[in-house]
Amino acid sequence: MSSVVAPAVVVEEIYDRSKEVKDFDDSKLGVKGLLDSGITSIPRIFYHPPESLPSTTPANKLTSDYEIPTVDLSRIDTDHRFTIVDQIKEASSTWGFFQVINHDVPLDVLNRALLSIKAFNEQPNEVKSKCYCRENERGMTFASNFDLFQTKAASWRDTLQMGMDRLDPDKVPEIVRNELIELDQYLERFAQTLMEMLGEGLGLERDRLENMACFERRHLAGHYYPYCPEADRTVGTKCHTDPSVFTILLQDQIGGLQVKHGENWVDVQPCPGALVINIGDILQIMSNDIYPSVEHRVVTNTYPEPRISIALFFNPSNLEILYGPLPEVITPPQKPALYKQFTMEDFMMKFKSKGLDGKSSMVDYFLL
Repeated sequence: MSSVVAPAVVVEEIYDRSKEVKDFDDSKLGVKGLLDSGITSIPRIFYHPPESLPSTTPANKLTSDYEIPTVDLSRIDTDHRFTIVDQIKEASSTWGFFQVINHDVPLDVLNRALLSIKAFNEQPNEVKSKCYCRENERGMTFASNFDLFQTKAASWRDTLQMGMDRLDPDKVPEIVRNELIELDQYLERFAQTLMEMLGEGLGLERDRLENMACFERRHLAGHYYPYCPEADRTVGTKCHTDPSVFTILLQDQIGGLQVKHGENWVDVQPCPGALVINIGDILQIMSNDIYPSVEHRVVTNTYPEPRISIALFFNPSNLEILYGPLPEVITPPQKPALYKQFTMEDFMMKFKSKGLDGKSSMVDYFLL
């Protein structure tokens, strides 16, 4: 009599994403804490669909050897300013990204700020976890993924964020307080010059954008990207555009930032002392598409050393007036307005509801 072997029963693993997200957030460990615990594989909440993952091959090896434009500001106070304005206009309109050198922000100010973000994240968990929070009650937040509860797949990074224009210094961790406030002071002054030149490139009066309070609201994000044991499953920051007028980014020498140019992804090669500038969604709308807001992302860190970056986002402070394409850049019928008018309150409510989503940028929502 032959025996019959019953077929093996495959039991599908039960995955409760909501619970795992909550458990991760409640732990207040962040991804750095997970790494310190000795993990060799990452939690499933960080898995991204394979088709959305960047190649592990550097972007510039997959495409032509592109580089984003670099603008030298050393002669900005001479007649060469007109040439610099033209260079910034060209970079902004063709790439939406560029680097600036000789910008008068001291190198030691930049380096101290980066080191302070590194030191903050490398404190013992019992110290750092006291700062872990998502609610902006103290003028700052510290958490892993600001959109953790909205996104379908988390990114491998931890972020300290604060509103610099409304900051109570006493509520900022001492380990970063002086360094980030000093950085903000320098970048605020530089941003005024930058905004003037961006406006001049559009044919605006020098103080036009400043009079619209276009850069008074400043939001700082200090990102910490530790080594990832499964780099081929996740990302550092997924593809997105910035919901700002423009962003000033300081990155260390690890690299990892990539910009989409046409159909290609291009590495933004670290340049000592340089600042990376990118056009945000709001300026794309105000410029009526002359300056595009371009998709970018950060690949997962495969190096033993953490990747550190600091972004300062500049936004309008007036929540009541209407923003939209500027009259100076509209010439019907050849160049009609492409976007409807909106308030900043409407804009930010829309952004908070969608989070980072490179598939449909904020500008699409306001198209006429």
